Parts: sequence; structure tokens; C-alpha cells
Amino acid sequence: MPAVPPVSSDRVLLTGISGFLGGHVALALLEAGYTVRGSVRKLARADAVRDTLRAAGADISRLEFVELDLLSEAGWDKAMDGVRYLQHTASPFLIDLPEDKMDLIRPAVEGTERALNAALRADVERIVLTSSRAAIAYGHDKARTKPFTESDWTNLEGRDVNAYVESKTRAERRAWEIMRAAGRETDLSTINPSAILGPLLDQDPGTSALIVKRLLDGSVPALPRIPFVIVDVRDIAEAHVRAMTAEAARGRRYPMGERSMLMGEVADIVRGQAPGRRVPRLAMPDWAVRIYALFNGEVRGILNELGVLKELDSSGAEKLLGRPLTTADQAIAETTRTLMEKGIA
Repeated sequence: MPAVPPVSSDRVLLTGISGFLGGHVALALLEAGYTVRGSVRKLARADAVRDTLRAAGADISRLEFVELDLLSEAGWDKAMDGVRYLQHTASPFLIDLPEDKMDLIRPAVEGTERALNAALRADVERIVLTSSRAAIAYGHDKARTKPFTESDWTNLEGRDVNAYVESKTRAERRAWEIMRAAGRETDLSTINPSAILGPLLDQDPGTSALIVKRLLDGSVPALPRIPFVIVDVRDIAEAHVRAMTAEAARGRRYPMGERSMLMGEVADIVRGQAPGRRVPRLAMPDWAVRIYALFNGEVRGILNELGVLKELDSSGAEKLLGRPLTTADQAIAETTRTLMEKGIA
């Protein structure tokens, strides 16, 4: 993958640097010549992040850390001191949905408010927010076949809207509200990825990679018709960096997903990368999934998605990158390879 060319030693505040996506965004920023100030909830985590990025080949001489919490006002103004750009990737993402949906919605929305308001007080030049396909493609007619675009918004009254979908939608809408109220709507760009796969940087598989891990370790006995739109984490990271300075990215949303596929297709690719592993082959009928959902909240939250493929229009992102997206097959293969190399699955 072509690297983002070095452009500047300007300082970027990157929230969520210890996450799967945050780590890759940090790599891309450091490679581009930026100074990266990464936020962690506890500074004790900083050494592990530093070691991970060093092992991935990053020049960590331009890496610094600050302690921030999405649910606390402490430290945000100080964290913005000397910062030219904000990359806000931090947001809760849970597979097992909480009983109280506000456990997801509150930190997502309040964290966005804290990050953006602090950035505006510091008069940062541009802001890039990690949103999600969840803020675009839900609550719509299941019969829809045309790809979802940056103009689409999730309908929160729809039947397939769970707590995670609502949290991402409300957080992104709040971001645009804040920027409009400040008269700075064109200083915000959002990246709206689907299921993010690709090479792991450390022992934490994150959330999306659990799809592949479960196929490898046998915890998925059969294959339900659960749909995924896959995108490579390196593409998402590069899009974050490019959107930060590109004039064409001002005030834009960037849906990103290479293609839509069912779990059976994902399993076929994983199986090809992991000979000897007992990756499931059997399809699970919808009626069995519905029974299983009675006892499993995670599955219950996606019942309305069974068999519903939702394509994203990624043409804007491809134009931003100046190339096609990395194939879903490659992203799945890299996830599989690194899960096995690191002994996680």
C-alpha cells in the first residue's frame, strides 16, 4: 500500500490510540511526519502502545501521550495545547450490547462533545471524526438494493436499530450540530467505515476481528446468514490522514466498505488461509438463529439483519485515497494471518 507522503511535523491529538484503528491511524500519522499526541484512559497504558508502534516500524520520537476519559472534563484543554488537528477515533464498541443502551450512547455522545468543544476552544484547524456505517445504513427498507451514500442517515425509528447503531448515529449528528453552531461545519470530516479488518498490531483483536477469531477457534459451530461489509484498517487509517488536510474533504462524510458478504463467504476465505483448522462449513438456518437469539443478546441484536446485504458507495473515499480500496479478501486474510501469528486464535 502506498504510504501517505510526509507533509508536516504539526501536532495531532489522536484519541483512542490504544485501539485497533487508533493504532493504525497513529502509524499513518507518524509515517506522514506528524507529531502524535495519543490519548489513553490511563497513562500506565502508554508504554504498551509505544512498544506496539515501535515494533510496527514507527518512529516514536514524535509520539507523546496524555490521559483523557470520554466521561470526564479533566485534561481536555491541556491536551489541546499546541495541537493543529484533532483525530477523534475513541468511542465505545461492544459486541455484547448492554441492558441499558445509555451505557453505549452516553460515552459516545459526551465524548464527541468534549473532544470537539475542546478542539474549538483551542481553535484547531481541522477535525476528523471516526463515525460508522451504523450512522448511515440502518432503519431503512430492507428491499433497498442501491448503495448507501454520504447523504444517507440511519433512521433511528427503524426496527434494526440497536444501542450501538443509535450511539454512532447520535454521536455523529451531535458532531455536525456542534460544528454548525460554531460556523465551522467545513472544518469537520467523518469517516464511516463498516466492519474493519486487517493486520493486528498487538495481542488485542479488537471487536471486528472477533468475527475471524471465532471462525478459527471453533466457537462458531455453524454459519448464520449474517452480513458483513468489510474494509481494510489500513485504508481507513490513510483516509483519516488524508481527510485532515484535503480541501475536497471539508464538510464531507466518507462511507467505506469494499464489499458486502455473508459469514459463509468470510469463512471460505479464512479456511483457505488456515489449512488444518476446523473452520465451520455448515449453514445455520434462520429459524435456528432466531431460537438461539432467545438466549444470546448479541445475536438478538442483529436478527433484523439476517441475509440483508447493504452496500456502501465508497467512491468518495477511493477518490480521497487516489486508488481502489483494498479487497475484503485481503483484509480477511491479513486478520487471519496475524491472529495465528500472535497466537490469539
